[in-house]
Amino acid sequence: MSALAITALIGAIVSEVAGTISLRRASSGEKRWWFGVGIGYLLAFAMLVVVLGQGAALGVVYGIWAAAGVAITAILDRLLFREPLTGIMSLGIILIVGGVLLIELGAQGT
Repeated sequence: MSALAITALIGAIVSEVAGTISLRRASSGEKRWWFGVGIGYLLAFAMLVVVLGQGAALGVVYGIWAAAGVAITAILDRLLFREPLTGIMSLGIILIVGGVLLIELGAQGT
Protein backbone atom coordinates (compact mmCIF):
# COMPACT_ATOMS: atom_id res chain seq x y z
CA MET A 1 0.00 0.00 0.00
CA SER A 2 1.23 3.49 -0.82
CA ALA A 3 1.82 6.15 1.83
CA LEU A 4 -1.30 7.97 0.60
CA ALA A 5 -3.38 4.80 0.92
CA ILE A 6 -2.11 4.12 4.45
CA THR A 7 -2.76 7.72 5.50
CA ALA A 8 -6.25 7.65 4.00
CA LEU A 9 -6.97 4.31 5.69
CA ILE A 10 -5.94 5.71 9.08
CA GLY A 11 -8.14 8.74 8.39
CA ALA A 12 -11.04 6.45 7.46
CA ILE A 13 -10.65 4.50 10.70
CA VAL A 14 -10.47 7.64 12.84
CA SER A 15 -13.47 9.17 11.04
CA GLU A 16 -15.57 6.02 11.40
CA VAL A 17 -14.78 5.74 15.10
CA ALA A 18 -15.60 9.43 15.59
CA GLY A 19 -18.90 8.92 13.77
CA THR A 20 -19.73 5.89 15.88
CA ILE A 21 -18.88 7.62 19.16
CA SER A 22 -21.00 10.57 17.99
CA LEU A 23 -23.81 8.13 17.24
CA ARG A 24 -23.66 6.88 20.82
CA ARG A 25 -23.91 10.47 22.09
CA ALA A 26 -26.73 11.30 19.65
CA SER A 27 -28.69 8.22 20.76
CA SER A 28 -28.78 9.58 24.30
CA GLY A 29 -30.75 12.61 23.14
CA GLU A 30 -27.93 15.03 22.35
CA LYS A 31 -29.10 16.04 18.88
CA ARG A 32 -26.06 18.21 18.11
CA TRP A 33 -24.02 15.01 17.82
CA TRP A 34 -25.91 13.99 14.66
CA PHE A 35 -23.63 16.38 12.77
CA GLY A 36 -20.62 14.38 13.97
CA VAL A 37 -22.32 11.14 12.89
CA GLY A 38 -22.89 12.39 9.35
CA ILE A 39 -19.48 13.99 8.92
CA GLY A 40 -17.66 11.03 10.49
CA TYR A 41 -19.23 8.44 8.23
CA LEU A 42 -19.06 10.63 5.13
CA LEU A 43 -15.34 11.24 5.64
CA ALA A 44 -14.74 7.57 6.41
CA PHE A 45 -16.27 6.40 3.15
CA ALA A 46 -14.64 9.19 1.15
CA MET A 47 -11.25 8.14 2.49
CA LEU A 48 -11.97 4.49 1.74
CA VAL A 49 -12.58 5.53 -1.86
CA VAL A 50 -9.12 7.12 -1.88
CA VAL A 51 -7.55 3.94 -0.49
CA LEU A 52 -9.26 1.76 -3.07
CA GLY A 53 -8.33 4.25 -5.80
CA GLN A 54 -4.69 3.65 -4.89
CA GLY A 55 -5.13 0.01 -5.89
CA ALA A 56 -5.50 -1.58 -2.45
CA ALA A 57 -7.52 -4.81 -2.31
CA LEU A 58 -11.07 -4.33 -1.06
CA GLY A 59 -11.05 -7.38 1.23
CA VAL A 60 -7.85 -6.32 2.95
CA VAL A 61 -8.85 -2.65 3.27
CA TYR A 62 -12.31 -3.44 4.56
CA GLY A 63 -10.94 -6.00 7.01
CA ILE A 64 -8.40 -3.58 8.46
CA TRP A 65 -10.95 -0.76 8.61
CA ALA A 66 -13.61 -2.88 10.28
CA ALA A 67 -11.30 -4.63 12.75
CA ALA A 68 -9.57 -1.43 13.82
CA GLY A 69 -12.95 0.29 14.13
CA VAL A 70 -14.36 -2.47 16.31
CA ALA A 71 -11.30 -2.60 18.56
CA ILE A 72 -10.90 1.16 19.01
CA THR A 73 -14.64 1.71 19.46
CA ALA A 74 -14.86 -1.01 22.12
CA ILE A 75 -11.95 0.49 24.05
CA LEU A 76 -13.29 4.05 23.77
CA ASP A 77 -16.76 2.82 24.70
CA ARG A 78 -15.28 1.42 27.90
CA LEU A 79 -13.30 4.59 28.66
CA LEU A 80 -15.94 7.18 27.72
CA PHE A 81 -19.21 5.46 28.59
CA ARG A 82 -18.11 2.83 31.12
CA GLU A 83 -19.62 0.06 29.02
CA PRO A 84 -18.39 -3.47 29.73
CA LEU A 85 -15.23 -4.81 28.10
CA THR A 86 -14.95 -8.34 29.40
CA GLY A 87 -12.21 -10.88 28.88
CA ILE A 88 -14.36 -12.71 26.33
CA MET A 89 -14.94 -9.46 24.45
CA SER A 90 -11.21 -8.74 24.51
CA LEU A 91 -10.52 -12.22 23.15
CA GLY A 92 -13.01 -11.53 20.36
CA ILE A 93 -11.16 -8.34 19.45
CA ILE A 94 -7.87 -10.24 19.39
CA LEU A 95 -9.40 -12.90 17.12
CA ILE A 96 -10.77 -10.24 14.76
CA VAL A 97 -7.38 -8.55 14.52
CA GLY A 98 -5.70 -11.93 14.01
CA GLY A 99 -8.14 -12.79 11.25
CA VAL A 100 -7.42 -9.53 9.45
CA LEU A 101 -3.69 -10.18 9.73
CA LEU A 102 -4.21 -13.61 8.15
CA ILE A 103 -6.20 -12.03 5.31
CA GLU A 104 -3.38 -9.53 4.76
CA LEU A 105 -0.76 -12.29 4.76
CA GLY A 106 -2.86 -14.34 2.38
CA ALA A 107 -3.26 -11.41 0.02
CA GLN A 108 0.51 -10.88 -0.07
CA GLY A 109 1.02 -14.50 -1.11
CA THR A 110 -0.93 -14.11 -4.34
